[in-house]
Amino acid sequence: MILYPLFPGGCDRCLTFSYDDGQIFDKRLVKIFNDHGMKATFNLNTRVDFNEPFVPQEEYRELYLENGHEIACHTACHPFMERMPLEAMLEDIQENRKVLEAITGAPVKGMAYPFGTYSQEEIRLLRAAGIVYSRTVAATNGFHLPEDWMEWHPTCHHHEENLFELAESFLKNRWPEGTVFYVWGHSFNFERENNWDIIERFSDQMACKPNIWYATNMEIYQYISAYRALQFTQDCSSVYNPSALCVLIRTAAGDFEIAPGKLVRLHS
Repeated sequence: MILYPLFPGGCDRCLTFSYDDGQIFDKRLVKIFNDHGMKATFNLNTRVDFNEPFVPQEEYRELYLENGHEIACHTACHPFMERMPLEAMLEDIQENRKVLEAITGAPVKGMAYPFGTYSQEEIRLLRAAGIVYSRTVAATNGFHLPEDWMEWHPTCHHHEENLFELAESFLKNRWPEGTVFYVWGHSFNFERENNWDIIERFSDQMACKPNIWYATNMEIYQYISAYRALQFTQDCSSVYNPSALCVLIRTAAGDFEIAPGKLVRLHS
């Protein structure tokens, strides 16, 4: 039996963004995403000493959450975590989570690695600290889902020369269902390099596509986790959904919607 996930709304592909550090230029970026009906994850530090203009923490909820975006961890003070004692590493990420959760009023379990560096020892510690996914900076130039959510490699940075070629390929070619275009970066890049037109053009190109699900990183993680948790009978004639999310799948027999807590017969 060949099986693929379909995204909410029956979409066969997904677009997501991940932006780091929380400088005030996020305000302009959020507006661009809002104007195009897109969602992003913003990875925020909660104790930094940089002489840079950051979004005040009291504005996080209104700027990010109330506009449908996700807040995720980026550590408290943006260190090279693999160079820290485990005790200091744990304290840093726990502090980051606690502050962000006090702001959001909900669990914050996503992350992006500061400087893009990490170790397997760090991954083990982060799992124990409650982090369920973390973004790297290793571009794949592809659109596949991660094998390990703690090493979620993005498609590309927004400054890559092939950004628009990748976008064209993503839109026009037929891909296996469950395809994700994942762009990352820093909003201050656009301001410093005076090239806001890159993200504006890209958003124009990708907006309002009926077969694209526009989602945050966590929404993708939660949905695909629910898909991977589906329970099939031995002969694959029926499937049970133990999760709290409605899951859509595509098989040779057709497309099926499996509601939370429901058993569905897959007709041949």
